Amino acid sequence: MANLKVIYEDNHIIVVEKKPNIPSQSDKTGDIDMLTIVKQYIKEKYNKQGNVYLGLVHRLDRPVGGIMIFAKTSKAASRLSEQVRNKIFKKKYLAVVDGKIEQKKRNVRRLFI
Repeated sequence: MANLKVIYEDNHIIVVEKKPNIPSQSDKTGDIDMLTIVKQYIKEKYNKQGNVYLGLVHRLDRPVGGIMIFAKTSKAASRLSEQVRNKIFKKKYLAVVDGKIEQKKRNVRRLFI
Protein backbone atom coordinates (compact mmCIF):
# COMPACT_ATOMS: atom_id res chain seq x y z
CA MET A 1 0.00 0.00 0.00
CA ALA A 2 3.06 2.22 -0.24
CA ASN A 3 1.78 3.79 -3.47
CA LEU A 4 -1.54 4.94 -1.90
CA LYS A 5 -1.48 8.71 -1.46
CA VAL A 6 -3.45 9.65 1.65
CA ILE A 7 -4.32 13.34 1.64
CA TYR A 8 -6.25 13.47 4.91
CA GLU A 9 -7.35 10.98 7.54
CA ASP A 10 -9.15 11.16 10.87
CA ASN A 11 -11.38 8.82 12.88
CA HIS A 12 -14.33 9.35 10.53
CA ILE A 13 -13.03 9.78 6.97
CA ILE A 14 -10.07 9.10 4.75
CA VAL A 15 -9.29 11.18 1.65
CA VAL A 16 -7.06 9.60 -1.00
CA GLU A 17 -5.86 10.19 -4.53
CA LYS A 18 -7.28 7.84 -7.16
CA LYS A 19 -5.02 7.29 -10.13
CA PRO A 20 -6.61 7.02 -13.60
CA ASN A 21 -7.73 3.58 -14.81
CA ILE A 22 -8.38 2.17 -11.34
CA PRO A 23 -12.05 1.37 -10.62
CA SER A 24 -13.63 3.00 -7.57
CA GLN A 25 -15.12 -0.34 -6.52
CA SER A 26 -14.85 -3.93 -7.71
CA ASP A 27 -16.25 -4.78 -11.12
CA LYS A 28 -16.42 -7.74 -13.48
CA THR A 29 -12.79 -7.25 -14.60
CA GLY A 30 -11.50 -8.29 -11.18
CA ASP A 31 -8.90 -5.48 -11.33
CA ILE A 32 -7.78 -4.07 -7.98
CA ASP A 33 -10.06 -1.20 -6.97
CA MET A 34 -9.84 1.80 -4.63
CA LEU A 35 -12.26 0.41 -2.04
CA THR A 36 -10.12 -2.72 -1.67
CA ILE A 37 -6.85 -0.74 -1.67
CA VAL A 38 -8.02 1.64 1.07
CA LYS A 39 -9.48 -1.20 3.17
CA GLN A 40 -6.15 -3.01 2.99
CA TYR A 41 -4.29 0.18 3.92
CA ILE A 42 -6.47 0.63 7.04
CA LYS A 43 -6.16 -3.05 7.97
CA GLU A 44 -2.35 -2.90 7.78
CA LYS A 45 -1.89 0.56 9.34
CA TYR A 46 -4.06 -0.17 12.37
CA ASN A 47 -3.34 -3.91 12.56
CA LYS A 48 -7.09 -4.68 12.38
CA GLN A 49 -8.31 -8.23 12.58
CA GLY A 50 -11.26 -9.37 10.45
CA ASN A 51 -13.22 -7.15 8.09
CA VAL A 52 -12.63 -3.41 7.84
CA TYR A 53 -15.66 -1.13 7.44
CA LEU A 54 -15.23 1.44 4.68
CA GLY A 55 -18.13 3.37 3.16
CA LEU A 56 -18.01 4.29 -0.52
CA VAL A 57 -19.48 7.79 -0.51
CA HIS A 58 -19.04 8.60 -4.21
CA ARG A 59 -17.37 7.15 -7.27
CA LEU A 60 -15.09 8.43 -9.99
CA ASP A 61 -15.23 6.85 -13.43
CA ARG A 62 -12.45 4.37 -14.11
CA PRO A 63 -10.51 6.56 -16.60
CA VAL A 64 -10.65 9.56 -14.24
CA GLY A 65 -8.03 10.39 -11.64
CA GLY A 66 -8.79 12.58 -8.66
CA ILE A 67 -9.64 12.82 -4.99
CA MET A 68 -11.96 10.31 -3.30
CA ILE A 69 -13.47 10.47 0.16
CA PHE A 70 -14.30 7.26 2.04
CA ALA A 71 -16.19 6.96 5.33
CA LYS A 72 -14.50 5.00 8.10
CA THR A 73 -17.70 4.73 10.15
CA SER A 74 -21.33 4.04 9.25
CA LYS A 75 -22.35 7.37 10.84
CA ALA A 76 -19.91 9.27 8.63
CA ALA A 77 -21.12 7.31 5.59
CA SER A 78 -24.72 8.25 6.35
CA ARG A 79 -23.92 11.93 6.80
CA LEU A 80 -21.72 12.17 3.72
CA SER A 81 -24.25 10.27 1.59
CA GLU A 82 -26.92 12.73 2.71
CA GLN A 83 -24.66 15.60 1.63
CA VAL A 84 -24.24 13.97 -1.80
CA ARG A 85 -28.03 13.53 -2.13
CA ASN A 86 -28.68 17.14 -1.10
CA LYS A 87 -25.96 18.41 -3.46
CA ILE A 88 -23.96 19.92 -0.60
CA PHE A 89 -21.07 17.62 -1.47
CA LYS A 90 -19.82 18.74 -4.90
CA LYS A 91 -17.39 17.33 -7.42
CA LYS A 92 -15.36 19.52 -9.74
CA TYR A 93 -13.63 18.23 -12.85
CA LEU A 94 -10.61 19.65 -14.61
CA ALA A 95 -9.77 18.37 -18.07
CA VAL A 96 -6.25 18.60 -19.43
CA VAL A 97 -6.18 18.53 -23.22
CA ASP A 98 -3.47 18.59 -25.81
CA GLY A 99 -4.03 20.20 -29.19
CA LYS A 100 -6.45 22.69 -30.64
CA ILE A 101 -10.21 22.47 -30.21
CA GLU A 102 -11.80 23.69 -33.44
CA GLN A 103 -15.28 24.43 -32.14
CA LYS A 104 -15.94 27.34 -29.77
CA LYS A 105 -18.03 25.16 -27.48
CA ARG A 106 -17.46 21.47 -26.86
CA ASN A 107 -19.16 19.02 -24.50
CA VAL A 108 -17.26 15.95 -23.47
CA ARG A 109 -19.50 13.17 -22.23
CA ARG A 110 -17.04 10.30 -21.94
CA LEU A 111 -13.30 10.05 -21.90
CA PHE A 112 -11.61 6.89 -23.06
CA ILE A 113 -7.89 6.52 -22.59
